[in-house]
Amino acid sequence: MTAAASALPATRLADVAGQARVSEATVSRVLNGKAGVADSTRQRVLAALDVLGYERPVRLRSRSAGLVGLVIPELTNPIFPAFAQVIEQSLTGYGYTPVLGTQMPGGATEDELVAQLVDRGVTGIIFLSGLHADLTAEPARYARLAARGVPYVLVNGYNERIAAPFVSPDDHAAARIAVRHLRELGHERIGLAVGPDRFVPVRRKAQGFAEELAEDGPGPASGVVRHTLFTVEGGHAAAGGLLDAGCTGIVCGSDLMALGVVRAARQRGLDVPRDVSVVGYDDSELNAFTDPPLTTVRQPVRAMSNAAVHTLLEEIRGNPVPHSEFVFQPELVVRGSTGQAPAHAGDRSRARNG
Repeated sequence: MTAAASALPATRLADVAGQARVSEATVSRVLNGKAGVADSTRQRVLAALDVLGYERPVRLRSRSAGLVGLVIPELTNPIFPAFAQVIEQSLTGYGYTPVLGTQMPGGATEDELVAQLVDRGVTGIIFLSGLHADLTAEPARYARLAARGVPYVLVNGYNERIAAPFVSPDDHAAARIAVRHLRELGHERIGLAVGPDRFVPVRRKAQGFAEELAEDGPGPASGVVRHTLFTVEGGHAAAGGLLDAGCTGIVCGSDLMALGVVRAARQRGLDVPRDVSVVGYDDSELNAFTDPPLTTVRQPVRAMSNAAVHTLLEEIRGNPVPHSEFVFQPELVVRGSTGQAPAHAGDRSRARNG
């Protein structure tokens, strides 16, 4: 073994191999500059070194291909760091240096973050759940960015007034999947707790929710919608009205909202899922460890993140990319927060609606 590979302990060599999804022998060949390794594989190994915090051997350190900005709303919701991690890892694998811009209460706005990124000379920007998803926001800001020659990709929230590539989960399908799951469990009165109506993902979820309730199913079903905030407190606030309306199954616009619904139900002395079933949305890695483990609709974070990066790099390279929406399908993950509808719930619901 040469000096470059021997400088990395065996345990760390195994860590890098696992992170890059290659053999330890391949990692050793990359570190020692041996031929016979595909460029994409070599980049994965180098990206793994960066992600794990290991220094690259001096001769493998190369000048960054450029800076790429990533603008996200916040870090308190676990779904945003999850996207950021995959996007940053992917960008690093292609030789780019990611620059994270986070909007915090009282901090920089999206426009201010973009101005800072442009001043730093970024070669492109990825926006995650930004103002593009807010139908009341002025879309001209993105046209001005394009006019400055800065390519960008927009994730979560299609807006037909903006000429750009979009990457989105199928929010419409996500709501239908969640409602179908609850109806199959016998729930007849189902609630939807979502964020403000001005956001595109919210409108799509509400539309899917209504359409699935209107479909022929295993039993009669009706629904109630409450708009609030995508937070634990927002879910707690929405739960009050939904539980008062007799809902025994509640679909939420985020996992944080779902945790708020669970908390509100328990404060009323209700058990989840014996009395109330709750479905989240996103699928944070923490969901398997909540009490109860949270049933949720999973966003395909890795697939969406990689698509956003690949699309942006095509734009940076000057290759035409369709200014349309790439839609990714969500997946229902059933855990412990949903169960059979409580006995006689249907009778109470029909009496309330009658």
